[in-house]
Amino acid sequence: MSKLQVLKQVKFDQNGLIAAIIQDAISKEVLTLAYMNEEALQKTLETNDTWLWSRSRQELWNKGATSGNRQQVVSIYYDCDGDALVVKVIPSGPACHKGSYSCFSNLLDGHSLKEEGLFDRFAILNELEQIIASREAIRPEGAYTTYLFEKGVDKILKKVGEEAAEVIIAAKNRDKEELRYETADLFYHVLVLLREQKVPLDDIMQELSKRR
Repeated sequence: MSKLQVLKQVKFDQNGLIAAIIQDAISKEVLTLAYMNEEALQKTLETNDTWLWSRSRQELWNKGATSGNRQQVVSIYYDCDGDALVVKVIPSGPACHKGSYSCFSNLLDGHSLKEEGLFDRFAILNELEQIIASREAIRPEGAYTTYLFEKGVDKILKKVGEEAAEVIIAAKNRDKEELRYETADLFYHVLVLLREQKVPLDDIMQELSKRR
């Protein structure tokens, strides 16, 4: 895309900046809110790496150039007014400078739908997908998900196979409680596998929708 084409589609503010929401393309988690100037946006388009403008340091910076926590850009969307961007990325590490997967890790007033006792089965899958993505990025010591990612795809595949077998056994035994437990284990390990393969849960939902 040429520089002229970019400028026709987006609007920079009086300081020459545009807000850029950085989102994990796979888990859909919002990672951070940053800003781009014209040069940062052009470099992002050219390199498929996230380039931003630091308002505090007043300089251009390439996300992950020093930390190694790079973000491979998958797509960039602009809003109806052209004055904000959503940059969908595949992160190779934490997005937050404090070491968190996402900068948005603090819940306002300590409230959430889950804490209010409301239940959304799809939200639980989304939350689990985001937690797994966070574990892959941060690799917290002692976490089982960290262990799976560090062991690699063969270990993950082995666990998927084991859990699938446990589901079959539980169903064959007509043990509903065991079936519930083992199916939950299977779902979790399949989501870990999807993350390792960089396949969004949305792709699976879309495939199911096609078959409907």
